[in-house]
Formats: sequence, structure tokens, C-alpha cells
Amino acid sequence: MERLLDATVRAEQRHFWFRGLRRFVRPLLVRATEDYPHPDILDCGCGTGTNLGVLADYGLSRGIDRTWAGVRRARAAGRHVGQATVTHLPFSDGRFHLVTSFDVLYCLESGDERAAVSEMFRVLRPGGRVIVNVAAMPILTGNHSILAHEVRRYTAPGLRVLLERAGFAVERITYTNTAMLPILVPLRLMQRALGLVREDDEDAQREMQVPSRPVNAVLDRMLAVEAALVRHVDLPCGSSLLAMARKPATGSD
Repeated sequence: MERLLDATVRAEQRHFWFRGLRRFVRPLLVRATEDYPHPDILDCGCGTGTNLGVLADYGLSRGIDRTWAGVRRARAAGRHVGQATVTHLPFSDGRFHLVTSFDVLYCLESGDERAAVSEMFRVLRPGGRVIVNVAAMPILTGNHSILAHEVRRYTAPGLRVLLERAGFAVERITYTNTAMLPILVPLRLMQRALGLVREDDEDAQREMQVPSRPVNAVLDRMLAVEAALVRHVDLPCGSSLLAMARKPATGSD
């Protein structure tokens, strides 16, 4: 996990994938917070805290992470972060207007995965929303899966069932990073054919490196175009899944 955080710190400002994620998420953040003048937002598994800077544009953002290394990095950047696990959130029922979880659920074993979604449901106010991003399409398992400690990759029906069983009403679910599939599918198939690397191998570490500037710029532009499309339509395949769901209202908020 330390290696992953180190690699993430180096990459998340410039890497096309992280920039794409922020583009995909922002329209959902607008929708999730537009009814509240000062929404309370919780990011579950905030890692180095970079996404808290994005969330702060929409309300009072705070985060939790299970690793002290992540908490330390986030606090050094001025983020409001505590050490905790998503399966046992240290907050009262109905505390937040919005809860987010970016690329955390796929790292959890099945029991913890369900507990995490239940906890996010618990700490949301009635009518509040959850936004989650997860790795998608099992065919894309590869070297990155080792570095990211993937337990599973999701399909849209599977993610929908997970959220609905916790009590959420799914409002939006779409694949993203569709433009990357012509590159990723043959790459991941080749990696599995050759045998997946160990976490400490250089090939695994390369998965988080920022591509050369021209390549990164081209891929960044491709995802910018895709993000504009995703504002209007749900995509049928992609390397990630992005969902927004609502906790049913039981009265006035």
C-alpha cells in the first residue's frame, strides 16, 4: 500500500486517468449537491486526499483512510482527514449529504464490501447520495490489479445489485474510460498470458507512471471528449464504472 500511495502521489496531478476521473465525476457532484447550500461531504478511502480538493468545490469535504501513510500525506496537504475504515465509519447516522468512494470497493473482500456500502448508506441523510467509482470488466485484470490489490472487477449489473441491496436507489450508472479499451484489452490479455507480476516488480510499478508528455496529452484529450459524451449518455463498456445512487427520503431533510 505504501508503494501504491507513493506512485499515486506522483501520478494523480498529471496522469490522464486521474484527470479523466475528475472530469467524469464533476457533473455528478453538481447534481448531488445542488439542493443543499452547504453540503457535508465524506470521501471514504481518500488516500492522499487529492480528491478532497475537488470535493471542496461543492461543500465541506472531509475524508477517512485506513492507512496512516495516506492520512499523513492528506493532512500535510491541508485536508481534513481521519484514520478509519470504510467498514466502520466513525460518524453518526444521517450525518452527510454526499458520500463518495473512488476505487476502494474493489479492494475489499465480499463481506467487507457489503459492510462498506451499508456504512455509507447509514451515514447519509435521507435523500442524500453516494457516488462510487470502481474497476470494471473482469477481462481487464492485469498487472495493475496486483499493484491496486484488486479483489474483483465489476459489471454494471453487479454494481447495481450491490447498491440496491444496501437500500440505495440507483440514479446513474455508466462505464467510463471506454476510449482506452483498444489499448487495454490486448495489453491485459498479453499480461495474463505471460503471467502477472509481483507487487514489488518494476513492471507493476510502471502501471502508475505518467506516460510521456505527448502520449499523456493525447489520452487526456480522448478522455475529455468522452467525459463530454458521458454527460448525456451511459456507455456500455469501459475500464471503470461510475455510479450515483440515492438514499430514499423518509421526510424533510
